[in-house]
Amino acid sequence: MSDPVPSLSSALPEPIDADAPGLSVIVIAKNEARRIEACLRACAFADERIVLDSGSTDDTRALARACGARVHTSDDWPGFGPQKNRALALSRGRWVLSIDADEVVSPELRAAILAAVARGDEARQPVAWWVRRASSFCGRVVRFGDWRNDRVVRLFRRDRARFSDDVVHERVVVDVGGDGGRGGRGGGTIGTLDGVLWHDSVESIAVGRRKMRHYARLGAAKLRARGKGGFASACGHAWWTFTRGYLVRLGFLDGWRGLVIAWLNTQGTFLRYRWAAMPASRTPDLGEEAIDGGRDPQP
Repeated sequence: MSDPVPSLSSALPEPIDADAPGLSVIVIAKNEARRIEACLRACAFADERIVLDSGSTDDTRALARACGARVHTSDDWPGFGPQKNRALALSRGRWVLSIDADEVVSPELRAAILAAVARGDEARQPVAWWVRRASSFCGRVVRFGDWRNDRVVRLFRRDRARFSDDVVHERVVVDVGGDGGRGGRGGGTIGTLDGVLWHDSVESIAVGRRKMRHYARLGAAKLRARGKGGFASACGHAWWTFTRGYLVRLGFLDGWRGLVIAWLNTQGTFLRYRWAAMPASRTPDLGEEAIDGGRDPQP
């Protein structure tokens, strides 16, 4: 039986105990049996590894336990941001490394993480760290286009950060100006770690298309709530998405992969703005095309 999952209202940064472990790794997952072992084994250097599973029907939970992770299960899916806050609330470390099930920490990044955690409480040290991410498409790392220069905040002090409540495209919100009123050390910066986080983003064009449509639907809901969307807006944003990714950011240098990524991003942008202008009840039900919770969408 898995331990209970914190409620959304309790998923906030907590004070750090004096005897807290140094580093916690948190992973949200669903049906990631193909990837979860590589992800967790690359994080074996952490003091604890936590997997929050949202209803896997494969061997994800069993494999995670076999790797030494603490596994919890949630019965619902509130979205990426709220789910990651739940995982954060389950952690106990002074520092937290948040990674996705389709990501692997490189040896160089591992060394940088350990060095940052070792000196992290010293004066004037960053309270969070950017991580460079290298994403692959159909078996090859993408170096240009909209996926180039990708970096994400993934390592942070547990009492100084939380995730935004966005259902999709969530981000880490870091308290760099103070300590949230908890009476601890104020101030802080965000640094950049050496090394790379390997991201096995899309293994086939078919998977890429399913992900595109799924995240377009989620993105449409966000735009609809802000009163945005429409056919003209969809056309304009889609045109710029392709021009930026394929031409301005040199996506064509990635060969056919660059073209496919630019086209999928363009389709996703068009659908997002087009569906945002439609009532939610008329938005296509993607059914089996929906992507399992646990993977961070590629920007």
